Amino acid sequence: MPLIKYLKNLKNFSVIILPDDTSHETKTHKFNSFKIALFLFLFSIFMSIASYYFLNLTGIGPAVLPGNFQIRTEEQKKAEKLKERIIYLANEIQKLKSTNQKLKYALILGDSLLADSLGVEPDSVEHFYDYPAEGNILSVFVKLFISENNGTNTQTFFIFPVNGYISRHFEPEKGHMGLDFAVKENTPLYAAASGYVIFAGYTIEEGHVIILSHSDGYTTIYKHCSLLLKDERDTVEQGELIAQSGNSGLHTTGPHLHFEIWKDGSVIDPETVLITNNQGGF
Repeated sequence: MPLIKYLKNLKNFSVIILPDDTSHETKTHKFNSFKIALFLFLFSIFMSIASYYFLNLTGIGPAVLPGNFQIRTEEQKKAEKLKERIIYLANEIQKLKSTNQKLKYALILGDSLLADSLGVEPDSVEHFYDYPAEGNILSVFVKLFISENNGTNTQTFFIFPVNGYISRHFEPEKGHMGLDFAVKENTPLYAAASGYVIFAGYTIEEGHVIILSHSDGYTTIYKHCSLLLKDERDTVEQGELIAQSGNSGLHTTGPHLHFEIWKDGSVIDPETVLITNNQGGF
């Protein structure tokens, strides 16, 4: 280790500059180890500061520093995921708002008394549920034929909407405004009477719901479905397949159909107007 011992003992040294041109004199600069160390220290600080500002101001820092690049990439991914979730939640809120609005319009169109209580003109919302131009020509001719031969309007009557037993009856004092039919999921559901669909969509509390409007001011509601087979503005015949039973929505404890009948804006006991226990469609 003679070199290390030599460097330790070296405290002062000189640097001699010899020019190629002999017309210039030789220059000698004397240095000591303290000055060299101080110079290297200050130079290192200056280069560190200059490099930091250079990398950040020019934007090449992430490309040059792998660790910093990885942090920026992970933060960017998290920000993008958060943005996607916000957009998704905003879309879901908009869908629920639109569904609730359509449900309100459906009830208004189906119940004249409800429209009066809300102070809404039914004509102002009819454009939401205009019938398609093609319509149901056969049903129109049938109705005209019946009215011409009988001279009076036929009275609305209801059949059971599903082939199942009643697990809970009409209990308005307990907040239960219809009948619960205990059935397996995906059991066929049928229209209790002829009419047209004024609402078919999903709600958080009741799940998939379909609402039919009938003559004589009647409205029927079918809740917690697993699948809706009819769309809004569709015309349906009594006993026609309209949906499948399910367990959707927050207000359900198991697979069943919750069935309600409303008359002129007021809920009634379905068992008072159901005329047959031949449950199911024709």
